[in-house]
Amino acid sequence: MRVDRLIGILTILLQKEQVTAPELAEKFEVSRRTINRDIEELCKAGIPVVTMQGQGGGIAIMDGFKMDRTLLTNKEMQDILAGLRSLDSVNGTNRYVQLMEKLSAGSSDFMRGDQSVLIDLSSWYRNALASKIELIRDAIDGKMEMDFHYYSPRGESRRQIEPYYLIFRWTDWYVWGWCKKREDFRLFKLNRMEEVCVKGNTYEGRECPLPDLTDVKVFPGGIELKALFKPECKWRLVEEYGPWCYTEQEDGRLFFQSDYANKDYLLGWLFSFRDGVEVLEPEEIREEMRALIENMGKIYS
Repeated sequence: MRVDRLIGILTILLQKEQVTAPELAEKFEVSRRTINRDIEELCKAGIPVVTMQGQGGGIAIMDGFKMDRTLLTNKEMQDILAGLRSLDSVNGTNRYVQLMEKLSAGSSDFMRGDQSVLIDLSSWYRNALASKIELIRDAIDGKMEMDFHYYSPRGESRRQIEPYYLIFRWTDWYVWGWCKKREDFRLFKLNRMEEVCVKGNTYEGRECPLPDLTDVKVFPGGIELKALFKPECKWRLVEEYGPWCYTEQEDGRLFFQSDYANKDYLLGWLFSFRDGVEVLEPEEIREEMRALIENMGKIYS
């Protein structure tokens, strides 16, 4: 919460001419000593915060810096607040809503008006994800090693990592860290992690490259799909790929062509259309679908 509090204090100082330490301590529910340390951190970060003693004194930003108060427009601040609210949807908490309420208690015009953008990043696994996300954030902040049981297409294993980034991508959450087993940086999906614990060991940190999150890098093996869909599948294609993704044929069927990097995902996606799709290419996918259909027929015969 310290970063959140520093952002909150800075926002209030940009909004108001002057504020006292007791007022900030009450607003953020911390001690006055904590507020004094936070002010020192803001000064170290290059923010020209000044304190004035005696009656009528308080904390303020130097006059020369006040011209930057209009750096964020109302619309830009509303977008920031929408992003903060989305974090609550993940964690299942009201932490960031409470932060916004504390900020809106001032005289800022930024906080007024209804929110027109609502972002919900929660999933069916929110209850399980929330605790993992909080644990991983604590481990990253404290540079502490993590240990967990991991399920992957290649099997199950126990992993120990140095976590560096918590990532939301492809509608799922991942952690990027140095894997001691592979002796390399790896991306781990939170839904596949169980028995997650933070070990007492700390790490100094190493030069960590940003992960390459392109589909081809994470899901290697390009597949060029060509398929015909029945007209009643049009809404699905439009919803997932846009109205330009197909060409309507003379018989009404929809010719669809796209590249895929994950064969398992592609097969599951195709089977979700049941008998509404016919794969034309590649032949490998046609054969695999035929074999799966035959095996399913034996099960239900």
